Amino acid sequence: MELLNFDDTGYGDELLAGVFITIRLALLSFLLALILGVVLGFVALAKNRLLQAFWRTYASVFMGVPSILIVFFLYFNAPGLLKSAFNLRVDVTPFVAGVSALAIVYAAYIGEAVRGAVLNIPRGQWDAAHALGLKNLSMWWLVILPQIWRIALPGVTNIWMTTLKDTALVSLVGLTDLVRMADIAAAATQEPFLFYVVAGLVFVVFSGLTMAGSVRLERWAFRGQQKTKG
Repeated sequence: MELLNFDDTGYGDELLAGVFITIRLALLSFLLALILGVVLGFVALAKNRLLQAFWRTYASVFMGVPSILIVFFLYFNAPGLLKSAFNLRVDVTPFVAGVSALAIVYAAYIGEAVRGAVLNIPRGQWDAAHALGLKNLSMWWLVILPQIWRIALPGVTNIWMTTLKDTALVSLVGLTDLVRMADIAAAATQEPFLFYVVAGLVFVVFSGLTMAGSVRLERWAFRGQQKTKG
């Protein structure tokens, strides 16, 4: 266990630094995916044919192509494409490529979750809101959005957990995240079992915290709602 010391004799400090990078990568990726995904969800519901075609194309591409290929594409090709198209010299770091790729990919999944949530709201809810004389903004804010939140929450929680796991892919382009630091430590010490188990346990802790947080969020989201039996 000396190999996990937080000094020159161990890799504890390097692993901890990797943990913080992983957390930053996951949080920023998911936040951007959430914002873009909500927009895409409403694009998917639009009656405009061009918007529908855009959504179908976006969802087909980014739900179908493996995330690692999107990471590779952005990291290795984005600088050249930006220079050719806009004459911009942009240094795409592994962190930027990872955040961008994960956000783009998981925005498609969040968009589908939002679309499904809206479609699952009973038609009677819309009719009741109109019958009460609520204007569109009030109807969405008071009636529709709270129900979208409740319906989409379990799916969005799963998307967060998948995003968190997929941060490990970014280590393949050189990001010194938790998995990359575990690789380095394992190669230097010839103790792969120890460091990969530690990295795995960290992700298990993240998963446990997510599940605990999701339970609290669901309780808050369904506060005041009568539970049904059966």
